[in-house]
This record gives sequence, structure tokens and C-alpha cells, in this order.
Amino acid sequence: MEYNERLARFRQGHVNPFDRREIDSSTEGKDPPKHEVRSEIFSSESKTQRSDQAMDLGLAEDHFSRPVDPEEDEPNLQVLLEHRFSKEKSKSVKQMCDKCSTIIWGLIQTWYTCTGCYYRCHSKCMNLINKPCVRSKVSHQSEYELSICPEVGLDKQDYRCAECRTPISLRGVPNEARQCDYTGQYYCSSCHWNDTAIIPSRVIHNWEFEPRKVCRTSMRYLALMMSRPVLKLKEINPLLFNFVEELVEIRKLRQDILLMKPYFITCKEAMEARLLLHLQDRQHFVENDDMYSLQDLIDTSSGHLSCSLTEIHTTFAKHIKLDCEKCQAKGFMCELCKEGDILFPFDNHTSVCHDCFAVFHRDCYYDNSTTCPRCARMLERQHEESQNP
Repeated sequence: MEYNERLARFRQGHVNPFDRREIDSSTEGKDPPKHEVRSEIFSSESKTQRSDQAMDLGLAEDHFSRPVDPEEDEPNLQVLLEHRFSKEKSKSVKQMCDKCSTIIWGLIQTWYTCTGCYYRCHSKCMNLINKPCVRSKVSHQSEYELSICPEVGLDKQDYRCAECRTPISLRGVPNEARQCDYTGQYYCSSCHWNDTAIIPSRVIHNWEFEPRKVCRTSMRYLALMMSRPVLKLKEINPLLFNFVEELVEIRKLRQDILLMKPYFITCKEAMEARLLLHLQDRQHFVENDDMYSLQDLIDTSSGHLSCSLTEIHTTFAKHIKLDCEKCQAKGFMCELCKEGDILFPFDNHTSVCHDCFAVFHRDCYYDNSTTCPRCARMLERQHEESQNP
């Protein structure tokens, strides 16, 4: 009965039968004012109409807000297994991930590069990396494998990749076995991409510079070791100088530069001109004459090193013999013939005494059967000082 009464009142515009507030007020025996009920109905209807209009106009959602990229919060630098991964900002360069061997699409994917060994990978592959940074090996073990392709056999590797231990075979089932010419071991296609590099052992023993297929780790190691002077040729293969004339020329130029170094160290003008910085890319050339880097041997074979070193040698000699009076004053006169111009130890026609470092004409020095005049004079002076303390 009460419901029917309310429904009749609603039809007359007095009350909403489904409004809980009206039900509660009716139970209390109080009827709301007529104008309040109608205003409430109209306000609810206006709110519904405004929401419908907003949905029609597409303003219910923020279509102009910047999309949220879940990878934007990733750090710019991460350290993992001695790798120092730097977040790349280039979007147009297409690279390959060293972990999953797939393409890195810079426009839609975030990727990192190790600043030490240049290992590249997706951000999603970071936690899957199990290979340490090659630069750490270069820092702790700066030496080459000097045997030519020291193969031990696939059976010694238990028919598994030497790096990731994936099953491999020469028939390509389940994975193709690829040999690295530097280590002699076999690797899977994920660890060996058929990259090529010059093998140091083949250069030293055969003077061969043909690039050979190597695994990814060997390729990075050889690239980082390329400019390190770790090859002492006169101990590893001294006979190489008998067959390679270019090496003999390079050795003579390096010996001359070492003889010029004392002049530059004691010359103010040379220090201000920073002449020794001509060899800043090959600093070992002003430290010794027997250590070589693989890049030195490659440039020797191509003829580039001979040309550049000859030019530097000419610049150094010009400063000592022509441009600087102080360096000229440190020259020598041949005490055997007492003739000729001022001599310097790096001249081609001179010889140097191994005891007192006096400089003579080569012909005079070898034709003289007596001792060095300067050495004899120094011995006589020491004898006089011992007798007259």
C-alpha cells in the first residue's frame, strides 16, 4: 500500500519512488517540500546531460597527455660484471644486441653500450648477461696468444661452445660449430658472428696480415690490444728483421729518436714547442726501441709508419742541427781526424763510443786501432786525482 501511494505521488510530480532519501523520510512520517524534490531531479538530469556531452566530445579522457614510457626511469649508467653500461641516446643507428643476437631498433627500444669493451645490448637483456668486460682482461693480462690457431679439438670441448656451453657440432645440429682462428676453440653462432681480425701470431711468425674469422670476445680483445706495445720482437722472433727490411728501417729511426730525446729534455725551446708530442700516439717510441704494438706492425707493412716516422725524424733533426743554437753547442768534433762539421750521435755516418758516448766519424772510429781518445783522457785524469788527493 505504501509503495502504491508513493508511485501515485511520483506520477503527480511529488516524489521519486526509488530515492532512498524519500523512503527514509516517508518512514519518519515527513514529506519533503515539492520544490526541493523537483530541483533535485533537475540537477541530476543536468549532470547526466553534461557527462553525456563530455563523452560525445571525447573530453572524458586526456588524449593530449604525454605517453608514459616505462623505460624512461632507467638509469643512464649501470655497472654489471665490470661492464660500465651507458644508455645510448641515438635513435637512428641500427645495431645488433650481443646477448640475443637480434636487431636493436633505436626508435622504439632502449639499449646500452659498455664504455670499456663496446658490448651492446637491449635494456631487457641486461640481467641476462654472463660475460665479463673484456677490458678487465686487457688490464690484468696484456699479452697475446702467440701460437697459430692452437686447436684442441671439438671433442675436448665436450661438443659444447667454449663460452656459453651450448651444444654444437660440425654438421650444424643442433647448432653450428664455428672456429676462432685466434683461440683455436669452437663457438656457437651466438658467440661467433664470423667477424674477422688480424691475428698477431700470424703476423709475428709469417708476416701475414690477412684477416681471419674470430669470435666476438676475441674480436673485442684484439681491438683493445691493438695499440698496446706488448710485442718484443727480438725475443719472440729475432729472425724477422732479416726478412723484413721495413722493420730494420723503423728500428733505426726509433734508435735515432731515443738519441735525440736528451737534447729535447734539456732544451727550453723544445719543451715550449712540445716537439715530443709528435709521438703522443706512439709514446713507447720515446721510451724504448724494441717494443712494438700490433698497430705498429700493420702500419709498417702498409708503409704508413715509415713515412710518418721519417717526417718526425726530419723535424727533430732540423731543430737540433739548424734551429736551436743550444742544441748545436752539444754536438761533437771528431777527435780522431779533427776535421769535418759538428757531429751528432744520430747522424748516419757516425759511430758512438759505448763507454763515454763520444761521437766520431764511422770510418775514423773503425780504422783507429787505439782506444777512444776521450776514454783515455778520462782514465788519465782519474789516475792523477788518485795520486794527488
